[in-house]
Amino acid sequence: MTTSCKALAGALILSIVLAPPLALAKTPVATGTGGAVATISEKASESALAILNKGGNAIDAAVAAAATLGVTDPFSCGIGGGGFMVIYLAKDKRVITIDHRETAPSSFSPAVFQENGKAIDFDTAVASGAAVGVPGTVRGWHEALQRYGTMSFKQVLAPAIDVATRGFPVSETFHKLTAENERKFQLFTSTSQLYLRNGKAVPTGTVLKNPDMAKAYREIAARGYKAFYEGPMAQAMVDAVNRPPLAKGAQVRPGTMSLADLANYEARIRQPIRSTYRGYDVYGMPLPSSGGIAVAEALNILEGYDLKNLPRPNVEHLYLEASRLAFADRNAYLADPEYVDAPVDGILSKQFAAQRRSLIRPDKAAGVVPAGDAFLYENDQSFPLRPQQKLIQEGTHTTHLTVSDKEGNVVSYTFTIESWGGSGIVVPGYGFLLNNEMTDFDFTGPAPNIPEAGKRPRSSMAPTIVMKDGKPAFSIGSPGGATIITTVLQTIVNHIDLGMSMDKAIDAPRLSQRNARETSVEPGFIGTQQAKGLENFGHKWETSPAPEEIGAANAIVFNPDGTVTAVSEGHRHGIGTALVQKRGH
Repeated sequence: MTTSCKALAGALILSIVLAPPLALAKTPVATGTGGAVATISEKASESALAILNKGGNAIDAAVAAAATLGVTDPFSCGIGGGGFMVIYLAKDKRVITIDHRETAPSSFSPAVFQENGKAIDFDTAVASGAAVGVPGTVRGWHEALQRYGTMSFKQVLAPAIDVATRGFPVSETFHKLTAENERKFQLFTSTSQLYLRNGKAVPTGTVLKNPDMAKAYREIAARGYKAFYEGPMAQAMVDAVNRPPLAKGAQVRPGTMSLADLANYEARIRQPIRSTYRGYDVYGMPLPSSGGIAVAEALNILEGYDLKNLPRPNVEHLYLEASRLAFADRNAYLADPEYVDAPVDGILSKQFAAQRRSLIRPDKAAGVVPAGDAFLYENDQSFPLRPQQKLIQEGTHTTHLTVSDKEGNVVSYTFTIESWGGSGIVVPGYGFLLNNEMTDFDFTGPAPNIPEAGKRPRSSMAPTIVMKDGKPAFSIGSPGGATIITTVLQTIVNHIDLGMSMDKAIDAPRLSQRNARETSVEPGFIGTQQAKGLENFGHKWETSPAPEEIGAANAIVFNPDGTVTAVSEGHRHGIGTALVQKRGH
């Protein structure tokens, strides 16, 4: 990082600390003619913009933003986790994906989360070494930079190292998330030292520094991805997993990760899921993420309706019912493609969508529905055993960012450590939280998504790039566990079918139907006219647990006049930050 950039970063931090809370207005929407970025963090968006301004491309800037999010939003993402990156390469006019999902250690078996043949308590499983999968983020960043970027680790990690070293002011959202995780964080000495003060959440306004994470990033900057997967940092991770740094009297399940598990980790370059919707080409993430497939199936179902000419309550009813059917099929069939023969072509076929659509009543909500027989629509007409669908609990805490550059490259990137705060274990000496991604497996079988050695647990992450006439139209993605799928789907419907501008499409109240008797909604929705309109169709709302915000989406829209509009959340998660390059860069 140049001296002038460091001075600017220092001035920014100083102004944040000294200024009154409302002095810095966040910018959730920005339009311009250069590269663009939208993230949930000001500092992360600034890091991406700094890299774009130095001549980096969208891939370089996405890694810079992601690394900074690991500092400012460590409870939802970081190098202790994994993710999925969807990239549009303008020069090649193609979309590629990088799967750097965590993998199960080689010691894993289907009974890893069972005792006496029964599933263990979910929260007990989360806060443990046993929940930690082999992290894939650093290897994913390496593949992205080496294959498609123009900069080195040293260059793109510099902004994040600066933020971790200088510190950043703890926001209300950061404090709230820490407070919600106090019990989990109190279990581990390294986590308590970093995020708690006398056992309580770090107060709002505190300038929080993370010199250990800066050290981790410096080692990766100097030695590349091998600094993470081999040597002292790898040993520290294995020690933290297998012998968690426990507070006095605390007890958690240890893991069984080996140095070989880390050294053998590989990212996967995969072809995207491609589907069509009303003249658009929709590119999403393939298995082991279920996101791209579920979104595509639901859109295929909805394509049979003239949504533009229907009243909004009817459109939302059909959206909920299409989502219900897609989730039934997702739960029944989808898992790591290296372990399961999933009927992806069948699920994505327009004929299967027509059959599923025929089950929807336009005037009445269904209850829990069974999966369809997608194997009947497979090209090879194979007939393996039909698995039974299972509903599993899934963490809702992830982050999504999106970046474009002046050359037209686009990155839609969702990455995570699973639950808020992951496993709760900070790696001593390196300052990053380890994931609890293994709890994304089904705890009991038979099911496609049971734990197995080396397997990647099924995900709902759905980073998406939508094309029109061979050019990017918009990108969209969100965190939120299984609600990621419904957030992306609903935002696409809002934007394409209901004609909402992207900022309004993102800000609209979110409804998440995942093949359950009740639909998840956000605080304040129940009792509204919108809710009453849907209740006329028989829709019921989930009230326990209490409604929470659903997702924190980020998007970029490529306007017909050649400008770009970056869009982040206007009210969720403390408001996001969208930035666009100024002319001259």
